[in-house]
Amino acid sequence: MKFLSALVFSLFALGLCKAAERKPNFIFLMLDDAGYGDVSCFGQKHFQTPNVDRMAREGMKLTDFYASSTVCAPSRCSLMTGLHTGQAVVRGNHEIKPEGQFPLPKETLTIPKLLKQAGYTSGMFGKWGLGSPGSSGDPINQGFDRFFGYNCQRQSHTFYPQHLWSNQEKVPLDGKTYSHHLIADQALEFIQDNKDTPFFCYLPFTMPHAAMHAPEELVEPWRKKFPQFNRIVGEYRPPNQKNPAAVFAAMMTLMDRDLGRILDLLEETGIAQDTLVIFTSDNGPHKAGGHQPDFFDSNGPLRGYKRDLYEGGIRVPTVAWWPGEISAESHTDTPFAGWDILPTFCELAGVESPNQVNGISFAPTLLGKPGVQESRRYLYWEFHEQGGKQAIRMGKWKGVRLQVRKNPYGPIELYDLSKDIGEQNNVASQFPKVVEEINRSFKEARNSNPNFPLLPGDR
Repeated sequence: MKFLSALVFSLFALGLCKAAERKPNFIFLMLDDAGYGDVSCFGQKHFQTPNVDRMAREGMKLTDFYASSTVCAPSRCSLMTGLHTGQAVVRGNHEIKPEGQFPLPKETLTIPKLLKQAGYTSGMFGKWGLGSPGSSGDPINQGFDRFFGYNCQRQSHTFYPQHLWSNQEKVPLDGKTYSHHLIADQALEFIQDNKDTPFFCYLPFTMPHAAMHAPEELVEPWRKKFPQFNRIVGEYRPPNQKNPAAVFAAMMTLMDRDLGRILDLLEETGIAQDTLVIFTSDNGPHKAGGHQPDFFDSNGPLRGYKRDLYEGGIRVPTVAWWPGEISAESHTDTPFAGWDILPTFCELAGVESPNQVNGISFAPTLLGKPGVQESRRYLYWEFHEQGGKQAIRMGKWKGVRLQVRKNPYGPIELYDLSKDIGEQNNVASQFPKVVEEINRSFKEARNSNPNFPLLPGDR
């Protein structure tokens, strides 16, 4: 009897400990236009990213992780809502003048709104792109408690802006202040201020987007290394920086340095083991501002760039780090995408994920339990520029349809990614049944959206 009482008490005490266990913090760092090969642990040779490499060494590489879209706004919308571009509200870069993009509706369920149910404080530092200041899509109206950065993605074409936003207050700048420094410092302050409570820190850093801008003292060493690019190139060039390759390398090493500051702060405050950090990009590499993606092999072994639905436009370098929870030097080649982040964070936070989302939680994979990982039939993308495009990843198969506006039911290209990661050999004629299954999936995956029409009947 005494033994039974002690056992009951022990189980009760264990239950209390589990109940009191801290919910994990989430830090989601998403670069802007960084390609699959733009960090050294995914193959970059021209410069090193030691802190991304540290995350991979101490955590998990997700080799088949995909951005939600191949351009900014729809990628961010899918991330925030758990809906792919066939179901999401925002499916393209629809601009609002004088500042902002097509807004998320007020009632949208976003990651910070859902995490708030579990007592999370949410902060965002970087580029938004989902609703003008004060609109229904303003980040403060979409669940964030703290926002600092660019509301509008057009404004982020320069790293020396005339203003940024702090919550809903416009912060005037002199056009000579490097915006990333301010954004990174505000993010670190948020983490420090919220170290004792569960938090979600969303870091959509603007580099290496559009303009090739970096502080001169960081660029100079790289200019000597890449003298062949000492010329003025590109729409977004700064007045005194003539070597876009040197600036790109400087931007990426600066980004990595600030990632290191974040990881160090987590260790110093004693919350590293309570914090899941995910590093990724919003789409593939760009060619603006004189950037040289071919020189840097920015898409690695993949075909395509930003605005393509080939792998180079959507497969992105992704690493997850959570000391004590994610096994060191682990990896997964299971395909996941940006719209899986919402259900993953919900599961780990103990929040019920909305039924209508397209995403699935990959928490079991992160925690080394692949046997209980939910599976899916396919991943789906659609893109509304360049004549309209659709793509599906279905197991090892990748289907791509181009010029959808001209011919909504045109030919589908088919690639076997297990043998042809570079998508060089279209095998559609050899596997007609696979093509037909992908064609059916194209039809079922999407609903009409009059604001972003793709097929007849969308308007």
